[in-house]
Amino acid sequence: MNTMTTHSLERKLAILSDAARYDASCASSGTSRRDSKDGKGLGSTEGSGICHAYAPDGRCISLLKILMTNFCIFDCAYCVNRVSSNTERARFTVDEVVTLTLEFYRRNYIEGLFLSSGIIQSPDRTMEDMVRIARKLREEENFRGYIHLKTIPEASPELIEQAGLYADRVSINVEMPTDASVTQYAPEKKPDTIRRAMADVRLRKEASKDRSHTGRRPARFAPAGQSTQMIIGADGSSDATILGQSTRLYSSYGLKRVYYSAFSPIPDATAKLPLIKPPLMREHRLYQADWLMRFYGFDAGEITAGTDGNLDLSIDPKLAWALRNRHAFPVDPMRADRETLLRVPGFGARTVQRIIDTRRHRRLRWDDLARMGANMKNARPFVTLADWTPGALLDSPDLAARFAPRPEQLSLF
Repeated sequence: MNTMTTHSLERKLAILSDAARYDASCASSGTSRRDSKDGKGLGSTEGSGICHAYAPDGRCISLLKILMTNFCIFDCAYCVNRVSSNTERARFTVDEVVTLTLEFYRRNYIEGLFLSSGIIQSPDRTMEDMVRIARKLREEENFRGYIHLKTIPEASPELIEQAGLYADRVSINVEMPTDASVTQYAPEKKPDTIRRAMADVRLRKEASKDRSHTGRRPARFAPAGQSTQMIIGADGSSDATILGQSTRLYSSYGLKRVYYSAFSPIPDATAKLPLIKPPLMREHRLYQADWLMRFYGFDAGEITAGTDGNLDLSIDPKLAWALRNRHAFPVDPMRADRETLLRVPGFGARTVQRIIDTRRHRRLRWDDLARMGANMKNARPFVTLADWTPGALLDSPDLAARFAPRPEQLSLF
């Protein structure tokens, strides 16, 4: 059903919000703080509403998350909106997206807009309309809420630059973990083009921080940075391959986030794709491993070392690493440096900082760590304290089994 049908605005919203649910990359952390308390604008990046997602900094956020259209001239095998897909189509006008955003905000339903789109006519034509939406919200409606634009790498660099001038965050999807998979499943998309667009965004963002010889700052550019998304489980890429790709993306393009989206089987799919979706826990473990790489000093190689290339789905990756590296434990929280403490299972970054701050004044005991937020069930084999030593527990052959999830009775219905 690829022909244009006249839909009510309500029906368009139903179709295009449902079509946007496959996009994982919509979090509003990292942007500059703006509000309209002075009465001169509309919207806020700090307001509260009906929240549907959690930002990396812990704030609960709500965004109007829609596609501008689910018509598309591309035929990506994994995408429900591909040109060959038999799905109901709809398309918003520029004014309809602007009106929806403002009305949802006025009702305190949302804090901002996450806008993506299928490609209509050409990448440039599609990107022009998306930029018009952001420009109209900012310049004509003085909207100060959050805007995230999912940009199209095949569009001209000038259009992507304009997108960054109006949006808080821009994102460009790398689509798949490897170039070979992109070529196989999305033949119209070129990995080199995607990387070039991401590099341009990084350069423009860095340039926006430099003052001119007169001391003036250039116009802000995507203050919340750029992100990307990979589809997981559609091809045969291992977790080691996926995390290696993430490492390169973070280092090369200064990304704020890499999002992992578990493949979901779609109607009328090609025989190239799997018939079942990967375990949702795999996506969760990848996010945990990603967190370890960004905030806990781990690299991708050591997270997956000693495995078949895939993360253990039964336990979190830090605990799995500790069980494979028992020679590095037990750790004395009174003496260990920050980098070592961050590797102790059950210790989060805040707990580690509390340990460092408190141990200057007194010796730490079991109850002290528990009060600081440590998960002592996970930490107990890996630490030694004034009133606790793991003894033979650390070398116990059944230690890994102690952390395995308890078996559950399967439902009969």
